[in-house]
Amino acid sequence: MTSKLAYTPLEDIPRIYDAARKGFKTGRARPIAYRKEQLLQLGYMFQENTERFTEALASDLGRPIQETFLLELDPIAGFIKKGYQSVEKWAKPEGIPFDFNFFLAKPKIVKEPKGTVLIIGPFNFPILCTIRPLIGAIAAGCAAVIKPSELIPATSSLFAELIPQYLDSELYKVVNGGVEESTSLLELQWDHILYTGNGNVAKIVAAAAAKHLTPTTLELGGKSPVIIDPKMDLALAARRILWGKVTNAGQICVSPDYVLCPPSAQEELIAGFKAAYKEFYPTPDDMRTSMSRIVAPHHFDRLKKLLDSTSGNIVVGGKSDKADLWIEPTVVKNVKADDVLMQSEIFGPILPIVPMEDLDSAINFINSRDHPLALYVFTNDSQFKSKVVNNTLSGGVVINDVLLQGATADFPIAGVGPSGNGGYGGKAGFDTFTHRRPYMDVPGWLDMLLKPRYAPYTPKKIRALRALGQTNMPRPRPGTNRASFGWKKWLSVAIFVAMIAKSFKYLTARVEE
Repeated sequence: MTSKLAYTPLEDIPRIYDAARKGFKTGRARPIAYRKEQLLQLGYMFQENTERFTEALASDLGRPIQETFLLELDPIAGFIKKGYQSVEKWAKPEGIPFDFNFFLAKPKIVKEPKGTVLIIGPFNFPILCTIRPLIGAIAAGCAAVIKPSELIPATSSLFAELIPQYLDSELYKVVNGGVEESTSLLELQWDHILYTGNGNVAKIVAAAAAKHLTPTTLELGGKSPVIIDPKMDLALAARRILWGKVTNAGQICVSPDYVLCPPSAQEELIAGFKAAYKEFYPTPDDMRTSMSRIVAPHHFDRLKKLLDSTSGNIVVGGKSDKADLWIEPTVVKNVKADDVLMQSEIFGPILPIVPMEDLDSAINFINSRDHPLALYVFTNDSQFKSKVVNNTLSGGVVINDVLLQGATADFPIAGVGPSGNGGYGGKAGFDTFTHRRPYMDVPGWLDMLLKPRYAPYTPKKIRALRALGQTNMPRPRPGTNRASFGWKKWLSVAIFVAMIAKSFKYLTARVEE
């Protein structure tokens, strides 16, 4: 990890911002053809520099190439292609349900780009969590400035080098740096800010945005629980959970954070973890070559302190090497609710098991804490699934696996409460950076029907307006769910027919003139 990141000079940041806003105001990002061309260029950037990105992520995170392809490079290619193929459909104006009072004004919803947006990305998945929002911004017709993490110098340097080569260098820009550079960016007035990271920084982002009434999207992670049905194939569950926990060294916002299972199933589940561990790492060398590293020394120190302080029993792993920023995949059993491992998101390859007597206890435990970004349930029982899903709230739910939601093109990455707000990914990303603008085109001749709205007001005009616009609530028939189709409905139909007839007569007279 020897790469050095060149920070963007602070005095350049306002100029970068002004250039992006100026570029957006030219209107050239609005045509669908332009958006598709930029998305193609973004796809070519990854296609033509695959090796450089795998090398950069190996340098920054010690990440094995298989994980980079599986979790970032292959999915991002699919996401870009999906955006390219769908942007025309996404951007098409939408009609609204028929409204008797306003259909002649041809109401619809048009999709407008919000403007110039800021995307602040994390260190753990810089392609998935920085470039995927950029896809949405481009598809929406926005200009964008991205701020990658300073903790991944090789990857962030590569973004700064390649994005101006492949994309419109005026509308899509990169700012690199740390706290000062981020602070400078947040002082500016953006049309939308999307931040992926932790809750403490999210509060700073939200406070800065509030000064300008800037809308935000926050993707924040949290402690994502796993609920185990003891009737499940526990060996399969253990293999999949352990894979999700050690992938990217557990540095994933939707990584399984802790396991809830009955005490009677704990030992069988642990046996499954031990078997999966031997399967994944048959030799000591495999533990080093088939596993990512912790991103920075202070993150390593935090995780090591957790291991040293837990009151639970380490049953798998437990070793560490600060010189190599490596922590062995670790499973800890008999963890209590107030243990140090349960205080905040672990964000590392450490998995606590918290015994719970029954499903109700597990659900109550989850509901007593912040809503997680992901909830994982391992069961083949449909009633078990329904009970968990219907009695909890989380950003997303996955049954009988982990992490796969992040590689699904049409799934939004979206938290709830402390795990985030808003979403991105697929159409959700387009919607995030799009203003849904109501649009009407009211013909002049409609005044012959709406003339009673004008002063002076008279009882006759009031009666005419009420006949045109009054709404009565339906009265369900006893013993049925059907609403009554009474005389007022028929009156509305009669008025509608009269309006059409009068309009036809008016237009005919105009033609004869």
